[in-house]
Amino acid sequence: MKVAILSDTHNHLANLQKALRIVEEEKIQTIIHCGDVTTVETALLLSPYQVILAYGNGDFNSGEIRDTLMRNNPASFAGPVFQGDLDNLRIAVTHGHLVSTFQNLLNCRQFDLIFFGHSHRREERIQGNTRLINPGALGGLKKEERSFCILDTHNRQIRFVLIE
Repeated sequence: MKVAILSDTHNHLANLQKALRIVEEEKIQTIIHCGDVTTVETALLLSPYQVILAYGNGDFNSGEIRDTLMRNNPASFAGPVFQGDLDNLRIAVTHGHLVSTFQNLLNCRQFDLIFFGHSHRREERIQGNTRLINPGALGGLKKEERSFCILDTHNRQIRFVLIE
């Protein structure tokens, strides 16, 4: 199973549409979003997919964003933090702006993967038995090339995709 991991869209619809074209080409049906969707309009573009969304510090309309995602795909999730299973992997999703929340997820040592955003920088590292992945940013403050990543859950391979 392939899963797309996005973060920090900041309502940059053009970059999101570019990413979603790749998601379609790869036949991906599940998107993990690490926060800062920022608008209902952005959530509408994501809503045909099963979305696991952890709210970011820019998701002021979180209730409306959640309702939009859930109305269009009841299998979706939207909340401050996600903890669950994905194709036999124990995962957590957070935005990363609440340092204590991130540390608690890491310190409990229950997760194979923790996905996070906020820094607008791609990152992949292992701490203990947990793989930490930040897909980079599709919008907002540009600290490096726009990006997201694709996870193949069967072989646990991550591929970062740059958006031009």
